[in-house]
Amino acid sequence: MKANTRTTFRLEPAVFHTVNSILLIFLVMVTLYPFLNTIAVSFNDGNDTIRGGIYLWPRVWTLKNYNAIFASGTVYHAFMISVARTVLATILNIFLTTMLAYALSRKEYLFRKPITVIYVLTMYFNAGLIPTYFLIKDLGLLNSFWVYILPSLVSAFNLIVIRTYIQTLPESMVESAKIDGASDFRIFLQIVFPLCKPVLATIALFVAVGAWNSWFDTFLYASSKQNLSTLQYELTKLLASTLNTGGSGNASLANGAGMNKDMASAVVTPLSIRAAITIVASVPILLVYPFLQKYFVVGLNVGSVKE
Repeated sequence: MKANTRTTFRLEPAVFHTVNSILLIFLVMVTLYPFLNTIAVSFNDGNDTIRGGIYLWPRVWTLKNYNAIFASGTVYHAFMISVARTVLATILNIFLTTMLAYALSRKEYLFRKPITVIYVLTMYFNAGLIPTYFLIKDLGLLNSFWVYILPSLVSAFNLIVIRTYIQTLPESMVESAKIDGASDFRIFLQIVFPLCKPVLATIALFVAVGAWNSWFDTFLYASSKQNLSTLQYELTKLLASTLNTGGSGNASLANGAGMNKDMASAVVTPLSIRAAITIVASVPILLVYPFLQKYFVVGLNVGSVKE
């Protein structure tokens, strides 16, 4: 009886690890398949993609889908605008939001509660698209690069997360710095800000992804200026042209990309171009994410829960 019990105890871990491994492998396959399929479709010939049956490997290899995207010179300039917008918005948002979060975390600041309530209310109530447009217009931000930066300088959600993280830091460090004569700005810059690295990396990823993927604000506030067009907006216009019925979509892409109509009709299909656009838009963020991954879980958990 004892021998059977020992055998059972030995089998249980093996069975558990086997089943657990199978489930995790299945989960990885289900998670990766859509992205791998998109890569395969993006490298497959557009006319052949219409037949279907593309899974993890292209059936007819081609680079014409990517050539159709980068054939227009506007894409390269739009890429630089998106990079400048993402970098500048992320840096300013992180610094200013952290500075405000530090001020609202100080118990001696009398107005910290009402200001916090005001910011929290903005997460639940929005004036709407039309009042926001008129506000941007009255501020003189229409057709300006700063329309990408100024409206997103401080985020209420990011503010709450960073403030909660700062409140978990030992108060004794701030008190010791004040005894040594350090000002509030110096305490923030040399003590608090460096200690917030995990949560700042997490928030930086949120802000960067949001700024990189944004295109609707370009459509609303800067569509009349080609030199302010972002990569996402240009890709959106390109995708819209391929979704037009008949030959008008192919003709417009051929004119915009400098291709003849025969070449455009051979490569421009909604499925292939959409897949190539998805890869072009997601690769820069995928290259940045590994450097922030180690901070992501720690920063989000600590910044979201206060004991």
